Amino acid sequence: MADEKWPGEQRLPAGLILAVVGGFLDTYTYFTRGGVFANAQTGNMVLLSIAAAQGDFGRAGQYLIPILAFVLGVMATEGLRARAEKKGRAAGHWQRTLLLLEAAILAVVGFLPPAVPDFLVNVTVSFLCSMQVNGFRLLEGMPYATTMCTGNLRSGSYHLWRFLFDGERGEGRRAARYLWVILVFCAGAGLGVPVSAWMGGRAVWLCALALLGVYFLLLERTSQGESK
Repeated sequence: MADEKWPGEQRLPAGLILAVVGGFLDTYTYFTRGGVFANAQTGNMVLLSIAAAQGDFGRAGQYLIPILAFVLGVMATEGLRARAEKKGRAAGHWQRTLLLLEAAILAVVGFLPPAVPDFLVNVTVSFLCSMQVNGFRLLEGMPYATTMCTGNLRSGSYHLWRFLFDGERGEGRRAARYLWVILVFCAGAGLGVPVSAWMGGRAVWLCALALLGVYFLLLERTSQGESK
């Protein structure tokens, strides 16, 4: 199978699960923690600008916090990557560490009562989402994002054009990969609505379980590679 030539962190199953988590977390923070997106920092920037233009600087600050957390998450991921490379860790090792860290912190978030200020939860989730999107940037060698869709939509449209009008058969498969990621992201966001209404803050535990699932997928892939 063509998927077998890619490292575990670039394979489609891992990418799809991470995209479900990305969509779910946006819905989770929006419905349970003050109408703020965990992943869609463009949306938060727009909402920040609207609030600032209306003179509501307190609400503008509410949107600024997850944006800053996202920046810090990217920087933390780069630090984790650099440390792993410096120690000569095997490929994929630091991504598995990232998944365990994200799952553990999300599990703790699920225990936090509604009385905990929303901004603390939003900062934490935005930080983790930025680590995820920066830690998993390739799908079968193609750039993609697991926590947002605009770039995926652009790339998928480009490959679809190449398939339809340039006759490049392989481009159809690439376009389909992006389509799958977009669809499961939307499915995750849709699933987050009833689950968040039913479970409240504890709904995030499903994301922690999904991330553990990706961890074991990568671990199994690594074990298979070492046994060959």
